[in-house]
Amino acid sequence: MKKWTRWQDWTVIAAGAYAALSVLWTSQGGSSTALMVILGVLLVAAGVTNLAMPGMPAAEWAQAVFAVVLLLAPWFGGFTSMTGAAWSAWIPGAVALVVTAFAIKPSTEEYRHHHVMPAP
Repeated sequence: MKKWTRWQDWTVIAAGAYAALSVLWTSQGGSSTALMVILGVLLVAAGVTNLAMPGMPAAEWAQAVFAVVLLLAPWFGGFTSMTGAAWSAWIPGAVALVVTAFAIKPSTEEYRHHHVMPAP
């Protein structure tokens, strides 16, 4: 797996950036601004980490957790009634989760190929 080439991680970076920046053009309230910015930045950081160091299943799983938390943020943060903010969490969260699901298996196989000793 080559560094900086996986489309899944670039997609997660775009989804995270959209979530973090969407606070600029959507109505926010309560904890929505903090949740959107923090979770968006965490997704961007996870995507960059996975691009720079492919073959790290733990980083892929962390990315999946951030995506799930972003997807659930409107309910936990109490901003489901703020349609723009809620959809700006649901869509990037779902996109990040789906593309991360596609990336976990290749990442795990890459890790096993380089770190697990073959059976005798």
